Amino acid sequence: MPLRFCPFVVVIDFEATCQEGSVIYPQEIIEFTSVLVDGATGRTLSTFRTYVRPRHHPCLTDFYRDLTGITQDDVDAGVSLAEALEMHDRWLEEHGIEKPHYFDHWINLRLPFSAAFGLGNVRFTLQDAIRKAGLQWEGRLHCGLDDALNTAHLLVELMRRGTLLKIIGSLAPTQSPPQPQHKAVLPCVGSRSTLPPQPQPQVLLPCAAATGMDAVSCCFCGVASKLGVVATPGQMQGHYFYGCGWWTPTCSFFMWAI
Repeated sequence: MPLRFCPFVVVIDFEATCQEGSVIYPQEIIEFTSVLVDGATGRTLSTFRTYVRPRHHPCLTDFYRDLTGITQDDVDAGVSLAEALEMHDRWLEEHGIEKPHYFDHWINLRLPFSAAFGLGNVRFTLQDAIRKAGLQWEGRLHCGLDDALNTAHLLVELMRRGTLLKIIGSLAPTQSPPQPQHKAVLPCVGSRSTLPPQPQPQVLLPCAAATGMDAVSCCFCGVASKLGVVATPGQMQGHYFYGCGWWTPTCSFFMWAI
């Protein structure tokens, strides 16, 4: 669906728990932010932000606090992820947007941006994209709301340039939990650690995680993700996960199949 037929676009950015130099498992959303953009004019209509209390790693690392500016008091005063989702639903409903299916379709802004600027498979950060588009970064890097607002500005710039923006990914329901057809061991995507790589917050409407195994996501390349199994010895060996549908080293999509 071309963006010109969408009355609204919701730009979402999550900040998640992390630590320097090693994988933290499981990663949990602790800042949930959204920016509502008028699909016709590009005007920012409203913003949403709430902090989320992590359950598995309730104490933030010094590295994370320095990186994001989020404090322990922020997350201690936050809400559960379920409450955050309900709050987000109500925020959308206040602006006349029905909740069902809004997480089922998305735009990975990286793809149209790469096409518009001829970047191909070159990796770049959100700040790189802002500079490349001739825009000025506003706010603090790794602040969820500031990241979402800068992403919204980038979206508007692409709209101004006439770049084709359309829905390129969606959830595909399955009849039953997916199982491998044989016992072939698939490689862990892009990691030599004892755990598969964890996804980093994405720039625009990240691939919505399925509840349980009721649905299979597309990866950030816009194709159906592939089922893999952890082969590396360790506590997660034998656990299934979804990775890039093309197994590309530049795609950071990852989701446990549990």
